[in-house]
Amino acid sequence: MTTLQNFRFKHKFVAADGSKGMNRKMYGKGGEDLVIGVPVGTVIRDISNDRILADFTEDGQTVIVAKGGKGGIGNMHYANAIRQAPQFARAGEAGEEKELYIELKLIADVGLVGYPNAGKSTLLSVMTKAKPKIADYPFTTLEPVLGVVQDFDTSFVIADIPGLIDNAHEGAGLGHDFLRHIERTRLLIHVVDVSAADGRDPIDDFNSINDELVQFNPLLAERPQVVVANKCDAATSEEIGMFVEEVKAQGFEDVFVISAAARIGIQELTDKVTELVSKLPPVVIHDVFDEEEKVYRFEKEDKFSIDIVDGVFEITGTWANRVMESTNFDDPDSLAYFQRAMISAGVIEALKEKGIEEGDTVKIGPLEFDFIE
Repeated sequence: MTTLQNFRFKHKFVAADGSKGMNRKMYGKGGEDLVIGVPVGTVIRDISNDRILADFTEDGQTVIVAKGGKGGIGNMHYANAIRQAPQFARAGEAGEEKELYIELKLIADVGLVGYPNAGKSTLLSVMTKAKPKIADYPFTTLEPVLGVVQDFDTSFVIADIPGLIDNAHEGAGLGHDFLRHIERTRLLIHVVDVSAADGRDPIDDFNSINDELVQFNPLLAERPQVVVANKCDAATSEEIGMFVEEVKAQGFEDVFVISAAARIGIQELTDKVTELVSKLPPVVIHDVFDEEEKVYRFEKEDKFSIDIVDGVFEITGTWANRVMESTNFDDPDSLAYFQRAMISAGVIEALKEKGIEEGDTVKIGPLEFDFIE
């Protein structure tokens, strides 16, 4: 898989239920796992707390994002010398339900960044065998394009990140749609049009893009960066010299003067990028999530809560529902267990504190009954 297209129209996924228990103390078969495929580079967050649940960086990784429910206990569990054939059992518990945010971040070794129409697509096409759309108007590239550079025994992946503009970190232009793909690259090639053919200032463009990267993620300021002064065949030597001098004064040592369209300086640039990539550590992953710290405490279970709705005393809570679902109200023993459970858990006392009176209606799930003290 290479995209999240499968999630475009299907947003709800439900695993199959397990089987019911059988005779002779046999457990029912567990439900089959629901396995959902995603492409490498996918990040999954829990919307409720924005916690990262998974960051898939290698093929074959799996993670459990929602666990199945707990099976019930059959009536034989409650059998004893006096009650040899009980007519009640304990109901199972529902599985987890979560709302997730799924995002795809490309994993590429090198990212091409720069203003629209700076020549990134042309550079990608001459450095690799990729065939991106190329034209002399802004936002020609509307989605990231990948290409593979093969330089002797070294190969690496370059991603042409669609053109950024001012305030891209706030979502302007193609903004957040593609800035996130830059986070995973090991090296940036910053392409600048030094010809100033459309009246733009190359230095301003260079500084603006770097500012957008840092505003989006401050860690990008630490990312190795090769600066490319493109379209040198349409610029004067004075314009090129001023740009190179200013960029180096800012601390960027690797500056290459090229013309992607005329294939000037391409091999020198490719050799340098190959050298840098071969020395850099594996793809930097920023979304590595820490395993949730497990702290075990003996805490009182939040067994139930009581709300009065239109005169009806509604009892809600996982424990209350489980006791109700486990009760066979046609069986005296089971009904007696239900009544004892309500008393020992403090439900009856809580109802009295809420002002319940003889004959008032009490509701637990779909069950309704009259309160009789």
